[in-house]
Amino acid sequence: MSDFMVNFLAGGVSGAVAKTCTAPIERVKLLIQTQDANPKIISGEVARYTGIGDCFTRVAKEQGVGAFWRGNMTNIIRYFPTQAFNFAFKDGIKAMFPKADKHTEFGKFFAINMAAGGLAGAGSLCIVYPLDYARTRLASDVGVGKRQFEGLADCLKKTVASSGVGGLYNGIGVSVVGIIPYRGVYFGLFDTLSGLNPYQKDTNNFTRAGSKFACAQTSAILAGYASYPFDTVRRRLQMQSEKPESEWVYKGTADCFGKIMKDEGTSALFKGAGANALRTVGAAMVLVLYSEITAVFGSQK
Repeated sequence: MSDFMVNFLAGGVSGAVAKTCTAPIERVKLLIQTQDANPKIISGEVARYTGIGDCFTRVAKEQGVGAFWRGNMTNIIRYFPTQAFNFAFKDGIKAMFPKADKHTEFGKFFAINMAAGGLAGAGSLCIVYPLDYARTRLASDVGVGKRQFEGLADCLKKTVASSGVGGLYNGIGVSVVGIIPYRGVYFGLFDTLSGLNPYQKDTNNFTRAGSKFACAQTSAILAGYASYPFDTVRRRLQMQSEKPESEWVYKGTADCFGKIMKDEGTSALFKGAGANALRTVGAAMVLVLYSEITAVFGSQK
């Protein structure tokens, strides 16, 4: 099996497993992050979520425990190619850069890892963005009663019917801008810390996996905070995509940033960041699983 296919499959499987494990936390994060752009909450039909605990309790009570995985299948469908292309592209892109010794050229070594990770993330996002949009809309459905969308196909169909194909790509500009610092820090810092990790190839499975998880968790948390304002704006823009353009609250990326900071304060750009920090356990799991799977296949040199 070629290195590309090993990287592709390892990245996809790692992502699917991790996303399913952390789906409840991710849904809570999305609900808190998008509630100020949710029509049912704006109108007062559904009360605001006051925090992570309140959100967990109400979702379980109003929609049932299974609702924590609402949109998870779409997320896996989205995440499999996203993570797979991220890892596969990252290794291919990094090979295009000159080699740098982590001991004598640390700055260059770190910059190459950051650039490769950022470019891989931007490229993969452009391929799967409509699925990312659908994931946001399915997971942000609130309250009891009839759902706004019945599933992935219904979400895509209704959005295209009301806003055209372009509606599926609302917010892609800020997403590409935001994915570069996120993936750059996420992959770049992980690769850099891994290069400095003395237990990276330890024969003790627990020690090796534990040290990799520590590197991965540090990378995921810092990456999440570095790009979170961009993610908030992206989700807000996605929340209005199925409406006619004349009814949009935000006219674009800059307008969205401006209105959030003016009406809600700068801290509003980080709504749901606490839940997102918990969610990074899944992102760390992806990196560790990928590293272990590729090691088994001998893909890592």
